[in-house]
Amino acid sequence: MRWNLLRIVSFVVLPSTALAQAPSSVDWPTVGNDPGCMRYSRLNQINRGNVKTLKQAWIYHTGELKGRPGKTIECTPLVIDGVMYVTTGYLRVVALDAGTGKERWQFDPLRDHPFRFDPTSGGVNRGCAYWSDGKPAGARRIVHGTSDGRLFLLDAKTGKLVPEFGDGGILDLRKGLEPAEARLPYGPTSAPVIWQDTIILGVSCGEGPGPSSPGDIRAFDVRSGRERWRFHTVPRPGEVGHDTWEGDSWKNRGAVNAWAGLSVDRERGLIFAGLGSAAFDFYGGDRHGNNLFANCTLALDARTGKYVWHYQTLRHDLWDHDLPAYPNLVTVTRDGKRRDAVAQVTKTGYVFVFDRETGKPLFEIEDRPVPGSDVPGEKAAATQPIPKKPASFAVQHFDESNVTDIGPSNRASVLEAMARLRRGPAFNPPSLQGTVVIPGYHGGANWSGASFDPETGLLYVNSNNVPNIITLIESKPGEKARLGAYTHTGYVQFLDNQGYPAIKPPWGLLTAINLNTGDFAWQVPLGEHVELTRRGIPRTGTETFGGSIVTAGGLVFIAGTKDERIHAFDKTTGALLWEHPLPAGGYATPSTYMIGGRQFLVIAAGGAGKLRTKAGDAFVAFRLPD
Repeated sequence: MRWNLLRIVSFVVLPSTALAQAPSSVDWPTVGNDPGCMRYSRLNQINRGNVKTLKQAWIYHTGELKGRPGKTIECTPLVIDGVMYVTTGYLRVVALDAGTGKERWQFDPLRDHPFRFDPTSGGVNRGCAYWSDGKPAGARRIVHGTSDGRLFLLDAKTGKLVPEFGDGGILDLRKGLEPAEARLPYGPTSAPVIWQDTIILGVSCGEGPGPSSPGDIRAFDVRSGRERWRFHTVPRPGEVGHDTWEGDSWKNRGAVNAWAGLSVDRERGLIFAGLGSAAFDFYGGDRHGNNLFANCTLALDARTGKYVWHYQTLRHDLWDHDLPAYPNLVTVTRDGKRRDAVAQVTKTGYVFVFDRETGKPLFEIEDRPVPGSDVPGEKAAATQPIPKKPASFAVQHFDESNVTDIGPSNRASVLEAMARLRRGPAFNPPSLQGTVVIPGYHGGANWSGASFDPETGLLYVNSNNVPNIITLIESKPGEKARLGAYTHTGYVQFLDNQGYPAIKPPWGLLTAINLNTGDFAWQVPLGEHVELTRRGIPRTGTETFGGSIVTAGGLVFIAGTKDERIHAFDKTTGALLWEHPLPAGGYATPSTYMIGGRQFLVIAAGGAGKLRTKAGDAFVAFRLPD
């Protein structure tokens, strides 16, 4: 098997006087670097020509592996004025000297401020937010949301709570919920965003079976913690989208949440979200209809929280195919004109591109018929929206034609299991028999999201080709009132007899998509199972969690793979230029910054998590040799 790289014919490099002036300090101030989350850096000191010489500059250990289980670290470090702000596996905030990795202060919400609610979603955290009042000697704040349902406001210089905010610096988000909802899993796992002096956040919550807390997007005053607005992601009577819920199915409906974070157009005063599925993920017999705003790219007025526009990328979700990432705010060229746009990657493997102000698709989208459901009470959507461009970056079917070919016994074990299952195209509904879900629950794309290069118009997205098996079962008579009509047998990955994905490789991909034309620039396997490479099998890629960044130095940096390495690819060709082992899997998105005239690259190496590799407790920084 050979992989031929599709090369870009030409690209335009935008002029940059800032690069010519070689600044001595460049920050990474939000998890997406810019408010619109392009994850692009104008730094070019580390470039195609010298990236192979990158060396470890420093390493910081959180110390959280001592005496308790290791937990994955999904944080993207922020860097402001020479200080790095990170969140750890156990939800501490730590401030480090960005040049040396030396600790300045730390804040421990679980030890110093115990709470009686357990964290949702395993307690993960993908980073914090920074706010300043803009005055030279004014307020500097770190905003930290935790998955147990709290929001903390810290002084960025000292790490101390700001007493004017909430209750002594702590805002209990559950106090804004109904009593029954407040007892359920609820809290932010992705970083809040800031618009002017307003904190805006989405939350993680349960997705069934059984009751789930609401996924409303909420906004708070950064000084006092007072709630400014709330957008109901399951619309109530009289609100836009309410008619997409048959009968009273909207009532007490949980999820539909922006768990993956938000992006901000500061100039237009717009907030953008990619929303998850409605509870229960895999059975919608009690929620007939398209179920807005589940699985929608959504634009809101940042000042008021009022609806501006939406597009639903998946109707009546039955596959846990949340929109798993914040939308990327990009600028593309269409018909010779520059257009501000929104690019939304999906678990289904498609990129939807919209005009930023109107929500109008910039590439034609067609409704395609999809399989129906035979589960009693279910009414699956008859069609789903599929962009004509770009093409899917993930496999869209699974049957005997693309069963794994890494070895005879691997293939035979899959074929034997497949004979009992319903398989075939994407959007095949769950069944009592057992249905193969492709793309799987981890995508396509996942919370890793995408990065965008404004120099070339290329969007970079890492994705998975790992199918799942969903089998519905009737709830027991005594459980139906609490769980609903059906539950399921678990989140089962379809693996072969040796534990590798049942489908033909590649299992992990990095794809560069030209958003000006809708064409792929290149696509390469991402990651390696070393033991398979030693058997003579070409790189298969691995399942990945953790995203990419792109730089003016011509590089795409990404970790995220089960081989526990960080990689640098040529952004125009996809050639692998550098990879370096990490002390544990880097299941996070890196950041890059300059301090003292030196460019650094930093990545969290926490391992563990959904890929189940060994746990780590490190943040690792790289730079060029002296």
